[in-house]
Amino acid sequence: MSSKTEKLLSLLDGQPVIPVLKIDNVADAVPLARALARGGLRAIEITLRTPDALEAIRRAAGEVEEAIVGSGTILDARQFEQAEKAGSKFIVSPGVTRELLAAAGNSEVPLLPGAITPGEIMAAREAGLDFLKFFPAEQAGGVSFLKALASPFAGINFCPTGGVSAKNAMEYLSLPNVNCVGGSWVAPDNLIKAGNWAAIEALAREASGLRKS
Repeated sequence: MSSKTEKLLSLLDGQPVIPVLKIDNVADAVPLARALARGGLRAIEITLRTPDALEAIRRAAGEVEEAIVGSGTILDARQFEQAEKAGSKFIVSPGVTRELLAAAGNSEVPLLPGAITPGEIMAAREAGLDFLKFFPAEQAGGVSFLKALASPFAGINFCPTGGVSAKNAMEYLSLPNVNCVGGSWVAPDNLIKAGNWAAIEALAREASGLRKS
């Protein structure tokens, strides 16, 4: 296991579900991070899918001490640097490129890159990465595909994201090569827009209770 993988796993601290968040209103960042942390999900991924995502990361990282804020949907070195400067403790990408690998190599912030095909997994492995995002999980073959990867890629572990929900999360978590899953069901758009932090905290508490079998 690489030192950066160890660092990332230490940050996640056995958390079974990583909330994948799309924050439209930057004012929601702090109360959302607090609600998720109260529910037991301290590590969160704020995606760069909205105009104010970097400011949302900056606020959550700066104001919510109990949260471990990561950035998602990082596509290139420039976004990696921006997310790092905003206070991200880890970086998540839907894929793996030489540019991203170079940016990660020059940073203390660990990268969780996406890899689906054997070639992508091998490229990440050559770069010293043995903990990868599997995205989009359901669309790419889901549990059966990950089972097939376990033997040829012994020592490579995954965080499946995309189509993962409360209904199928345990199917993924039961696999020996899955450390955690990423999902947006713990913070759905309607509850964020309504400011229903109590409901989000309850969903987070349910998700944090999911444990590998």
